[in-house]
Amino acid sequence: MVTQEQRRRQLAREKFLRQQQRRTAARRKSHMRNSVVASVLGVIVVGGVVSYATGLFKNDDKKANAGAEVTPSASPTSKAPDPCAKPAEGAVKSLSWKTEPAMSIDKSADYTMKLATTCGDIDVALKTAAAPHTVNSFDFLAGKGFFDHTKCHRLTTNGIYVLQCGDPKGTGSGGPGYTIPDENLKDTSLKGGIYPAGTIAMANTGQKHTGGSQFFLVYQDSQLPASYTPFGTISKSGLTVLKKIAAAGESTGQGDGAPNATVVINKLTVAKS
Repeated sequence: MVTQEQRRRQLAREKFLRQQQRRTAARRKSHMRNSVVASVLGVIVVGGVVSYATGLFKNDDKKANAGAEVTPSASPTSKAPDPCAKPAEGAVKSLSWKTEPAMSIDKSADYTMKLATTCGDIDVALKTAAAPHTVNSFDFLAGKGFFDHTKCHRLTTNGIYVLQCGDPKGTGSGGPGYTIPDENLKDTSLKGGIYPAGTIAMANTGQKHTGGSQFFLVYQDSQLPASYTPFGTISKSGLTVLKKIAAAGESTGQGDGAPNATVVINKLTVAKS
């Protein structure tokens, strides 16, 4: 026969077990809810980063960020065929200087720049008089072979439409060791907050006068603040090359990443016309 005390203890045990079950179920629901919240926040953060990256052009990899319209790939796995050739033999030089090179170009003369890339030649008419420090720096760096064998590390295909190059590290964080001043920010080609297709301009850190060696080539009109030195105009044949690169898409499928095409500058030269 069960005594009253035994019955009381049994009821207490059953009550305790019910409480434990309720707590376990509550913890499960809380865990599932937190997982969903974390997933949603992840999507928001990723979306915010993409939005930020497509609004600004940086030459700092830690602040990832600058023709015919290109539709981003549906996913990173749906790559178009690589339209470019294998890079020429050779390695990137490890070069650095503490100060901007002395002015050695003729500011009144016309200069051109040629990017002999794995995807084709990109010719540029430089704006020497309007951006003498920039042109002088490129003339100096080209003479040292600074750009030779470097990868173009970034392609954007959503919001802004550019190919970014000029980093010897190929990561977005490299440069020549010195900086040059911003120039030509009131260029008449920059109308309505648009960098038109065919523009070549300097990347920077987002602060004034922080240009180095990184630059971007605009293959389709792109809305950007007038804070990136426009220093040249790309030839029609050069634009055709850029559109071919853009058509191959970029690695993330989100509109901002490494180009799927193997874009390497075999050699960059600057010449007086």
